[in-house]
Amino acid sequence: MSETSNVYVAYKGNSYLFGGNAPYVEEMYEKYLENPGSVPDNWRGYFDALQHVPASDGTDARDVPHLPVINAFAERAKQGGTKVVVAAGADSDLGRKRVAVQQLIAAYRNVGSRWADLDPLKRTERDHIPELDPAFYGFTDADYETVFNTSNTFFGKEVMSLRELLNALRETYCSSIGAEYMFITDQAQKRWWQEKLETIRSKASFNAEKKKHILDRLTAAEGLERFLHTKYVGQKRFSLEGGESFIAAMDEVIQQAGAKGVQEIVIGMAHRGRLNVLVNTLGKMPKDLFAEFDHTAPEDLPAGDVKYHQGFSSDVSTAGGPVHLSLAFNPSHLEIVNPVVEGSARARMDRRGDVDGNQVLPVLVHGDAAFAGQGVNQETLALAQTRGYRTGGTVHIVINNQIGFTTSDPRDLRSTLYCTDIVKGYEVPVLHVNGDDPEAVVLAAQLAVEFRMTFRKDVAIDIICFRKLGHNEQDTPSLTQPLMYKKIAQHPGTRKLYADRLAAQGLGETLGDEMVKAYRAALDAGRHTVDPVLTNFKSKYAVDWAPYLGKKWTDQADTAIPLTEWKRLAEKITTIPATVNAHTLVKKVYDDRAAMGRGEINVDWGMGEHMAFASLVASGYPVRLSGEDCGRGTFTHRHAVIHDQNRERWSEGTYVPLQNVADNQAPFVVIDSILSEEAVLAFEYGYASNDPSTLVIWEAQFGDFANGAQVVIDQFIASGEVKWGRVNGITLMLPHGYEGQGPEHSSARLERFMQLAADTNMQIVQPTTASQIFHVLRRQQIRDLRKPLVIMTPKSLLRNKDATSPLSEFIKGGFQTVIPENNEAVIKKADKVKRVICCSGKVYYDLVKKREEKGADDVAIIRVEQLYPFPHKAFGAEIKKYPNATDIVWCQDEPQNQGAWFFVQHQIHENMLDGQKLGYAGRAASASPAVGYAHLHQDQQKALIEAAFAKLKGFILTK
Repeated sequence: MSETSNVYVAYKGNSYLFGGNAPYVEEMYEKYLENPGSVPDNWRGYFDALQHVPASDGTDARDVPHLPVINAFAERAKQGGTKVVVAAGADSDLGRKRVAVQQLIAAYRNVGSRWADLDPLKRTERDHIPELDPAFYGFTDADYETVFNTSNTFFGKEVMSLRELLNALRETYCSSIGAEYMFITDQAQKRWWQEKLETIRSKASFNAEKKKHILDRLTAAEGLERFLHTKYVGQKRFSLEGGESFIAAMDEVIQQAGAKGVQEIVIGMAHRGRLNVLVNTLGKMPKDLFAEFDHTAPEDLPAGDVKYHQGFSSDVSTAGGPVHLSLAFNPSHLEIVNPVVEGSARARMDRRGDVDGNQVLPVLVHGDAAFAGQGVNQETLALAQTRGYRTGGTVHIVINNQIGFTTSDPRDLRSTLYCTDIVKGYEVPVLHVNGDDPEAVVLAAQLAVEFRMTFRKDVAIDIICFRKLGHNEQDTPSLTQPLMYKKIAQHPGTRKLYADRLAAQGLGETLGDEMVKAYRAALDAGRHTVDPVLTNFKSKYAVDWAPYLGKKWTDQADTAIPLTEWKRLAEKITTIPATVNAHTLVKKVYDDRAAMGRGEINVDWGMGEHMAFASLVASGYPVRLSGEDCGRGTFTHRHAVIHDQNRERWSEGTYVPLQNVADNQAPFVVIDSILSEEAVLAFEYGYASNDPSTLVIWEAQFGDFANGAQVVIDQFIASGEVKWGRVNGITLMLPHGYEGQGPEHSSARLERFMQLAADTNMQIVQPTTASQIFHVLRRQQIRDLRKPLVIMTPKSLLRNKDATSPLSEFIKGGFQTVIPENNEAVIKKADKVKRVICCSGKVYYDLVKKREEKGADDVAIIRVEQLYPFPHKAFGAEIKKYPNATDIVWCQDEPQNQGAWFFVQHQIHENMLDGQKLGYAGRAASASPAVGYAHLHQDQQKALIEAAFAKLKGFILTK
């Protein structure tokens, strides 16, 4: 029969399908089955749709009239062929009950999880859920032996008594697994879950060896924690005690994924249980972990990090072959690692040509409070099915200790029933599972991996457990949770419960104790606790970072390209096929670029960018550019994607010239991202951390949008190398410039990056010409050096003719960290120069204009294009050209407490000549990045330019 329970799901808001109208609905359906033309069109349309629901055997069998079936069973009952009572006749009461049975089935599928046996501590009675009570639908005790048609379920019977049905529903949906999936709109996915759960009634049937293996993993999880608790008393480790089933779940995810062809698993998790995963899942040598506790681990990093932030990688054996495991490094900002893992997974997929995620699997491990509370989770989920960020589905595992993080009252943890409710908006199925039932946990892991591999979608496992100790082993949680911790103190532990359960099944009275002793012996010997870890396996897809490690900083790179190559590439990227009807404005842009390519006019910023990208992909360096509106460019300067004006479908209506540079070119990918900064930048960081050959660029729509991604900048981009030794070449393009657009769209917060700059950890540049952006982008890939590159890109300079460059600057030379004075009159009178104005960015063009107005040939202007690492050699050489200059002035658009001033003043002072004085010309200190009134902006801009030429006053440094 068809799945009539769908009436509840699809039409639950329509009152005519319930209550007193139920007999009418059933009668209408009977008429339809006998003769579809006998019912009104609207009913026939609905019933026709029901007929397309696949039957339980996977066929498209059509429903049949019900009355003949019911009458046949009634006749058998009269003849004594069955002991159950069969409802007969077509009266209204029968019709109502038949519909009510379908409603009952739907209710258990929808909300059965709310009555599931999920809490290991059993602190409260399970709430009464009216919809799960047969009495709610008018059933009485007299109905429990009545037989109803249940062929729309997967319980193995087409008819069942109400009692049988109720028991089956409760076993399936209200035992140790509470499944939520009915909010999914795709019918095939819902039926998949119904079949998987109902055929086995959500109960695993493992053989003896499997059960022993589960106990072994529980023993390992508990054994490590107890060992550390006694040997390293008081040291932080964020214990997993109370959630040991998680280790069994991780083991099952890896084994199941490997059996299904996955070859790489990228794992992201916060602190809780991390040390356990390192040792008992990834196979980190216990002696190496103990060395970190003993503070004897090698300290070969400038800063280093605590042990529960560390990453690790290994290779393990599975039924499907070797699987590479990689645990991402993770700072204290909890869930921020999630998009990093997704980006890492996508890079691995692209390297393998794995479009669907058949070979690479992301696994994210969450805490209950963080999963519900951290906004980056919503951003990461929003990326999951988009073209540029899809990874084929992620397995989410929540270690739900029911207390959140420190001393939280559950009423204050979230505003939803479950910590996983955030995923429902993205139609991610959830399996809530009792952590004290390890077999149910392992079953949930099996189902989760199978679902992910079948539908290429995210899936979540919510392991409801507890936390035996305080947040970091130094807390006393009973101070704030006295009753909960009385329960915990009485709990024997998941391992002990399961060991007793197996002993009762005849699998060995001493099995549990023997495993405990064996694991302790392994720890004492410092041996591997994961069997087998493959120590000599090397995947052909592994990235060789050796060429980029241990490299000293250099500003130099051969970034010019031959004239013949320039012209060839220029023709390729400026030719629009005749089949593409480009917008007239875009045609004009490309016509101008063609002229630039021929050397007829100077090259502008957009063409400089394009030629950098074209030359890189032609040389085998992939380019990945993402951000909001970056295909077109926020300020419409890029136009990397041409939209055919006669076509709406993007898959057919776009043309990307940079993807058509050469027959064997490297990929050029440009992605208009979702409206997200934090997750997208973290994703791109993760991508770059696994692909040094690709120029990975994230462009903020406005520079200040980086504010929303500050945690990524602080905890990964700026410090990842000194903390973890993780080399990364990600590039940030941040539009920056005081154009009178108000506080939030003026500044990319240059000062924040300057404050983070140390240990040669990144590059911060503010190029002012088209040739400079060309050379700096090429330099980023051509050097065998991988450092994050932060580019303060302009807005007004995108179309400023003064910022264009002649063709000669692209076919020779390279990126200039400092651009010298280029006014011939000033250069000839270098010994007459009395003042040197140093600046960075677009303010240079305002200064040049003012000098021309004043006829001030005794003022030289130097542009600092690379602010960090500060180019002392190049800058010092320029200062020395003006030995008679008495004043050095730093001029900037930004307020005095912002921009580069506080960073560069000491760098400039170091290079000044004896007797020279250093002063500041710019806006006064301000709490806001910029003013919001155009006239006030103009007044300030005029004043700071005047100050650059006026007598020094205020703060003055003397050499």
